[in-house]
Amino acid sequence: MFASVALLLVAVLLFLVLGRNRRPKGFPPGPEPIPIIGNLLELNLENPIADLNRLAKQYGNVYSLFIGPRPTVIINGMQAFKEALVNKAADFSGRPQNLMVNHLIQMKADAPGVVLADYNHLWREQRRFGLMTLRNFGLGKQLMERSILAEIQRVMKILEQSVGKAMNPKQLFHSAASNIICQVLFAKQFGYDDEFMKFFVNLFRETSKIINGRWGMIYDTIPIVRNLPLPFNKAFKMFRTSYEKRMEMLAVSKKTRVPGKPRHFIDCYLDEMDKRGDDASSFSEDQLCSFLLDLHFAGTDTTANTMLSAILYLSNNPQIQERCQQEIDQVLEGKDDVSFECRDQMPYVQAVIHEVQRTADTVPLSVFHCTTKDTELMGYSIPRGTVVIPNLSSVLNEEGQWKSPHKFNPENFLNEKGEFVKPEAFMPFSIGPRMCLGEGLARMELFLMIVSLLRRFTFIWPEDAGEPDYNPVFGATQTPKPYTMKVQLRKTIKGNN
Repeated sequence: MFASVALLLVAVLLFLVLGRNRRPKGFPPGPEPIPIIGNLLELNLENPIADLNRLAKQYGNVYSLFIGPRPTVIINGMQAFKEALVNKAADFSGRPQNLMVNHLIQMKADAPGVVLADYNHLWREQRRFGLMTLRNFGLGKQLMERSILAEIQRVMKILEQSVGKAMNPKQLFHSAASNIICQVLFAKQFGYDDEFMKFFVNLFRETSKIINGRWGMIYDTIPIVRNLPLPFNKAFKMFRTSYEKRMEMLAVSKKTRVPGKPRHFIDCYLDEMDKRGDDASSFSEDQLCSFLLDLHFAGTDTTANTMLSAILYLSNNPQIQERCQQEIDQVLEGKDDVSFECRDQMPYVQAVIHEVQRTADTVPLSVFHCTTKDTELMGYSIPRGTVVIPNLSSVLNEEGQWKSPHKFNPENFLNEKGEFVKPEAFMPFSIGPRMCLGEGLARMELFLMIVSLLRRFTFIWPEDAGEPDYNPVFGATQTPKPYTMKVQLRKTIKGNN
């Protein structure tokens, strides 16, 4: 009996000693980890943002957690963001590999797409090509503007049919945002009830919650469970189906394309492959397939969730909504449609849109970074290969950076003269080399859609809907909790058809 107890005590001691997670010398401070699971008990895995902010107050703006056995650095606040992601961008622009999100996106080992590609020649080639192609397809030009306005007309027709009724706008805005980026990727406009459209909208919504949620964390932390029949398998099944659907679109494009006369992103990419031939290039059909998913996911979910936040805040702040409409009416008097160039004449509308982006906090933890070499950050030593989580929420709500950091207030973006100003801490698309590839498209979509809808409609919070809940559903992208709204047609004004 004594021997058995002694053996058990030795086993426990060995577990505690050998399984102990140790911080490297000079590493940022943080709470003491538990063997094997690290600091997971410190976090509410349904939404860890409040806990991450709490730990920053305790340990400073650069601190560390163990996500299982993996040491991870959390950066908070504008000063730390600028030092890491701008001043030392080359050191902090890598991407961690072997996480759930990598395995979901990357159906083939050599095709990581762009968002999750490590900081290397492949990423540089693909990002350069992506930026150039988006510009060539009219990003920032009238061609893209016309496509967005045409999609907005479809949205307005649906809203007109819902006047006086309570409706949930979630599916509508996701479908509209998806259709806009689909025109760039495939030169195709889908019906909102089309199976392709419904599948991808559902894919983005459902898997976003899994990737950065409880089951995604378990997948990343405890590799031995990855082959078990657990809820994260749903995400893998959906992504495999999405890969098949993208390959089908690619096959159709290959059959119908005319080399040198691109109709959409796929054709441009295939032309680039032809140009490069069989050299040691990063361009391949599998890489194209991953790239398509990057652009489709980012171009749908972030814009749609920001629009949902906009309607939530505007319908509950009628005085702000009315002031926007007055400015819109004044600037667009006699004009059929809004133009992106009109934004410079609408400082208050601009302020409201930016405040929506700030408070919506759509991508709260950005995309995880990774150090590319041994480096330092604000006096701490951080080894190569360390996962770095940029807590964007901490900057968008940072004390001292905003007039009203913790409430919805467009004055955060207006000076004493009522002119639009953009504080340095406004970085919903992150900063540095890895900032969002589709920022320009998102900015254009948000402005054209919000102005067009407010010109035509007034959005009302239903009397029986209770108090609005501004706490979002956490995920890789955050979205407002489901809500209903009412739509009211405004009195027809000159030029508003």
